[in-house]
Amino acid sequence: MNVNNRINQLFQQKNKNILSVYFTAGYPELNDTVTIIRELEKNGVDLIEIGMPFSDPVADGPVIQNSSYTALKNGMSVKKLFGQLKDIRKTVKMPLIMMGYLNPVLQFGIENFCQKCSEVGIDGLIIPDLPLNEYLERYKPIFEAHNIHNILLITPQTSDERIRQIDAESSGFIYMVSTSSTTGMKKNVADYHTEYFERVNSLQLKNPRLIGFGISTAETFTNACKYAGGAIIGSAFVKALDNKLTMEQRISEFVKMIVPSE
Repeated sequence: MNVNNRINQLFQQKNKNILSVYFTAGYPELNDTVTIIRELEKNGVDLIEIGMPFSDPVADGPVIQNSSYTALKNGMSVKKLFGQLKDIRKTVKMPLIMMGYLNPVLQFGIENFCQKCSEVGIDGLIIPDLPLNEYLERYKPIFEAHNIHNILLITPQTSDERIRQIDAESSGFIYMVSTSSTTGMKKNVADYHTEYFERVNSLQLKNPRLIGFGISTAETFTNACKYAGGAIIGSAFVKALDNKLTMEQRISEFVKMIVPSE
């Protein structure tokens, strides 16, 4: 894997308090995608996960499900998203990841999809329902040929042996799912699964980790950062996009709420 990948560069430059933000492409409005990316970068976010809306988002909670349905109703598609992103690298320097379900990627064609990702400047993919064995047997060479990281997930139920295998096959970072439930805002990520976080840290993995699911406040972000390189916020940000302020105000106020000192 090319070390010039922007994800690798980010973790070389910054190894703690990394803030990654997820949003659904095409939500709230079809053409908000590029504006949201630019405003997140302007406000100091380190990494962005661009969600590809899907008609059956089974791993997502109601906030992201609703954003996915709205985006599809707005006319968003994988092809449309690539069209929106075609000039993104003229203005945006930060790492960009596309996240979504396997079905739309297969429909587009894995090789075509990775090629388009490379063309527009996408650095990684998160496809939670792509089985590791299938990725290794069929798709890893395609990802590597286009310098696209396949970001793999672990959960509290993942065994040490499996975590070590995922670490060995990972590039970029490992997505630590904080809980086995669907995505959404939880009240006390500060308290639960500390044992899981410490167990993973004790394995001394080679890849950095980001914690996702349930991060929604400055407190939950700060606590997650004690156990990993940073954290991922999804539902709370998507919810924040649905208000009466301008897009610039919505994003600025949200980031300041999560990282008040910056």
